[in-house]
Amino acid sequence: MDGGLHWRRLVVLSLLVCTSLSACGDRKPGVDPEVTTGVISILGGKAPEGFEPVLAPRPIEFPPDHGAHFAQQIEWWYTTIHLESDAETPGAPKRRFGVEVTFFRFGLDPNADPAARQSEWAARDLYMAHFAVTDPSGRRFRAFERFSRGAVGLAGASADPWRVWNETWSLTGVDGSAIPFPITLRASDRDETGAVSIDLTLTGTSPPLLQGDAGFSRKGPEPGSASHYYSYPSLTARGTLTLEGAVHSVAGSAWFDHEWSTSVLGASLEGWDWFALQFDDGSRLMLYELRRRDGTDSEYGAGVWIGADGSVRPLKPEEISVTVLDRWRSPATQIEYPGLWKIEILPISFSGVLKPLLEDQELRLSTRYWEGAVEATGTIDGKHLAGWGYVELVGYGE
Repeated sequence: MDGGLHWRRLVVLSLLVCTSLSACGDRKPGVDPEVTTGVISILGGKAPEGFEPVLAPRPIEFPPDHGAHFAQQIEWWYTTIHLESDAETPGAPKRRFGVEVTFFRFGLDPNADPAARQSEWAARDLYMAHFAVTDPSGRRFRAFERFSRGAVGLAGASADPWRVWNETWSLTGVDGSAIPFPITLRASDRDETGAVSIDLTLTGTSPPLLQGDAGFSRKGPEPGSASHYYSYPSLTARGTLTLEGAVHSVAGSAWFDHEWSTSVLGASLEGWDWFALQFDDGSRLMLYELRRRDGTDSEYGAGVWIGADGSVRPLKPEEISVTVLDRWRSPATQIEYPGLWKIEILPISFSGVLKPLLEDQELRLSTRYWEGAVEATGTIDGKHLAGWGYVELVGYGE
């Protein structure tokens, strides 16, 4: 996801490949970077006929809006988590991890009637999921993906109870209310070092934050260049993370987004940089910049500052300054990404620096982009802040 901006229509090509299969299965890490697909090349066409564009604000209602929105073509449920494990020995520093899990839905036919299908395998939607773990102590970034069709129970999304799943990966709430906590988040896979899995419980007490204009987030000048979007930016996480044969008891904080849309990225736009940060005083920051093809920032970036007291302040592009202080070049794809940032929020006298926990957090799966955990330090009105977050960089190298 984002203004929410996770325009993860980056999944489209990968999912279309799956339509030729009788059933879509796991996609393992280690995809050849020369055959992965750039995001913007997928987003450059027109939206298909029949799916409804997001044109204006409308009430966001629960439980229905926790579930799938079949009138729109693209949808994602996105969770980023910062975790610390118990110290392995007394007095030793705790081990840190970043985790991201995203479930995507891609609509195939807006007029499909599930009750009228002739085969149980027939699907009007395809689903994809990404699961990634950042391990700065081990200097390792692991990323996995999974594909399934929305049929025979392989994958889907329901509102009450709230459940989103792709085979054994799942996000499950206790009910479909606006605050459906606790939520259980599970995902597992394997690499050459053994099992990689999470089993976490997410809890929170705050109502969802409606991004943009009451949940309507504009992404460009064209009609329909927008999404419906809400967040839970202040969740606590607790559970286990399994890595390299060891099971770690972990606890930390999480950020959850849910966004749905139909329109593709405007022709004048090249990509986006998206940031979501959580600070130790309880304040939160989300912002994104949409880049034009000439490299300049468009006027459709935006953000929100959530104060330590719970106050919410929407941010306009002219109130946000993002300066790239350093860059990193992927040895696998030779794509250069921003790698260190200074962010200033002018109305509240905030200034902060973001540094990746690892330089290489490039997802080289069926699609390629950089998304990873960062640490943040800064000040607001002279008061020191420290925190963590996630950054998503899309459109570079295309």
